[in-house]
Amino acid sequence: MVKIRPLQSGDIDALYAISLATGLAGGDASSLYADPKLMGHIYSAPYAKLQPDLCLVAEDAKGVAGFIVGTADTVPWEARLEREWWPGLREQYPAPDEARMAEWSHDQRRIFSLHHPKPVPAAVARSYPAHLHMNLLPRLQGRGTGARMFAAWLALAASRGIGPIHVGVNRANARAVGFWRRLGFIELDVPEARGGRTIWMGRA
Repeated sequence: MVKIRPLQSGDIDALYAISLATGLAGGDASSLYADPKLMGHIYSAPYAKLQPDLCLVAEDAKGVAGFIVGTADTVPWEARLEREWWPGLREQYPAPDEARMAEWSHDQRRIFSLHHPKPVPAAVARSYPAHLHMNLLPRLQGRGTGARMFAAWLALAASRGIGPIHVGVNRANARAVGFWRRLGFIELDVPEARGGRTIWMGRA
């Protein structure tokens, strides 16, 4: 039995753990990172801390094993992160030396992104202002939990008047691309992202 429920303050460690365990194109990235929190600092914790009303988790008998987080309007959200989230992390994680970029570890690449976060392409944010992230541990995958979580999040978003939504999907994660397509997302033609790592997908 998998329960989908609102985020609670005690769930944050689970969000960090899930972010790492799904951080390699949907697979376990724990062998790549010395700091296990770097993925969560980017993809889950800011939502849990700054936008908890749009965070849901999936919990089974073993504990929290999935989350879906998001925000209503991407451009103001990015500005808010710049004011309230990135500064503290930048103090905690000094920027790596760009002159030695070729030698950077996975940790250093993520730390660089804390100092230089890439904004969502303007055309995507304009047409599909809301966005979300969803990650499930393997034990919940392929069981319909993801579709249930999205339906619950969509109902939550609708109650707040949230409109079109986008997701950014790792091009190497074919399973995730197929999942979002089945939920009505379409691949967006974003010239500056062609051939890049991220596929941008939107749902009106």
